[in-house]
Amino acid sequence: MSNLLGVLIAQVQVGSPALPESLGIPPTVVNVVMSLVGAIAILLLGWVVAALVSSAVRSLLKRTDLDNRIVDMTAGQQAPSINIEKVIATVVFWIIMILAIVAALNVLNLTTVSQPLNGFLNQIFSYLPRLGGAALLILAAWILATVSRLVVIRLARSLGLDERVIGEPADELAPARNQFLLSDTLGNVLYWFVFLFFLPLVLDVLNLQGPLTPVQNLLNEFLAALPNIFKAVVIGFAGWLIARVVREIVRNLLVAIGSDRFGNRIGLTRSTSQQPLSWIIATIVYVLILIPTAIAALEALQIRSISLPAAAMLNQILAAIPQIFTAIVILILGYVVGQLVKDLVTNLLTGLGFNNVLSWLGLQTERPSPLPPPPPVEPVGPDSPLLIEPDSGLPSARTPSEVVGIVAMVGIILLAAVAATNVLGIPALTAIVGGILVLLGQVLVGLAIFAVGLYLANLAYNIIATGSAQSKILAQTARIAILAFVIAMALQQIGLAPNIINLAFGLLLGAISVAIALAFGLGGRDVAAEQLREWLANFKRRE
Repeated sequence: MSNLLGVLIAQVQVGSPALPESLGIPPTVVNVVMSLVGAIAILLLGWVVAALVSSAVRSLLKRTDLDNRIVDMTAGQQAPSINIEKVIATVVFWIIMILAIVAALNVLNLTTVSQPLNGFLNQIFSYLPRLGGAALLILAAWILATVSRLVVIRLARSLGLDERVIGEPADELAPARNQFLLSDTLGNVLYWFVFLFFLPLVLDVLNLQGPLTPVQNLLNEFLAALPNIFKAVVIGFAGWLIARVVREIVRNLLVAIGSDRFGNRIGLTRSTSQQPLSWIIATIVYVLILIPTAIAALEALQIRSISLPAAAMLNQILAAIPQIFTAIVILILGYVVGQLVKDLVTNLLTGLGFNNVLSWLGLQTERPSPLPPPPPVEPVGPDSPLLIEPDSGLPSARTPSEVVGIVAMVGIILLAAVAATNVLGIPALTAIVGGILVLLGQVLVGLAIFAVGLYLANLAYNIIATGSAQSKILAQTARIAILAFVIAMALQQIGLAPNIINLAFGLLLGAISVAIALAFGLGGRDVAAEQLREWLANFKRRE
């Protein structure tokens, strides 16, 4: 365009040489003036054309709304508001103005200034076909990606994948940020995968070899790993589906055979914060199926830096599951046997009258009179003949037989815990449980020694106190001595600092002996003096 305008101005300048010469004006000045006029005319014409074309482009873009769609397709969703019409119109305006400036510079024969601008415009116009081809590829990628995403989302929602994953119907009125929708996630992933596949083609058309090489390598590696990823996804999905089906089957079967009632008997009560036994067992089965599924999926990926450590960890967990299951069975059997032994010991000791052991030991002189039961409350309804027994709300005191039964149950559970820790192969935990069991045995033996000593002390007190008037003092002294000796033996059996206990008992016994000796010595001093005088007098008489 600039060359054409320069040729026209040159023809005008050559066509009228007579008028300036008749006026006495040099031809050089005339040529300069005509060049300036032509340059100014070209600039004005270019400015008018640029303004008209940019205004037309802006109006066209506002009417068709095509620019906003092109911007939106790069994000896959509604883009923030951008005045793209103004940007495109401004670019068109300045391109035309640059053309006009180059033409004006050519008219003025300022080739030194016009050549860089002319080269810049030539590069732009020579690159426009590449930009057009890239735009067509991006448009094709957007159409294909949008259609693919729409198909995947519709198919996933028709199959109910969102409800299967989150376990409840998706609320369309709820904000999307508060819900995880698998259908939208799959659609967006496929949307960007399509753009990723078209990206090397776009870069190749634009002749951008620098970014093209790493993108092409990335795409090649991704395509090479795509079969492994697909295999891992299929394995994971199949394992997850099988695990869900098996979990529901196991849960319904356990509910049918009454496992929840058994769970209530052993303390697994169903509440808002605690799941029933059937749900717990079904979840364990669910996890046991997912673990080998995860191992197989990781091995299918063939990413050794990730799959080998993860698979090794899962294999260790899977290898420890039989031991854990055996330990749980041992604990359950120990609990069941402990319950049976507790009931047996409680009933046996109750039949033998063991509940009176506190009276035997002198810890309870008389039985407390039981409180009278509260009167029954009549129902409000006149047609109901039943009476409502009110709950006193007071905790029932355990009898000595029940306490012994509980101790026996705890001992059996600890024995089962020792066996379970041995099965698990955890020496530290086995040592801890074994130490607790040994300590419990020592405490029980110490309590038994103390109980026997208390019984003997009371028996000695009752036997000695039946004598003379001073016998109660001797009986109390004998009881205290027996209790001190028994307490020392019990504490030594428990293992509470045996050296200190032996030393304290020896010092106490020595102090009592010294006190008795001093008491007898000081109290019988006069008698001893009188006896010595008598012995001395008899000796003198014999002489």
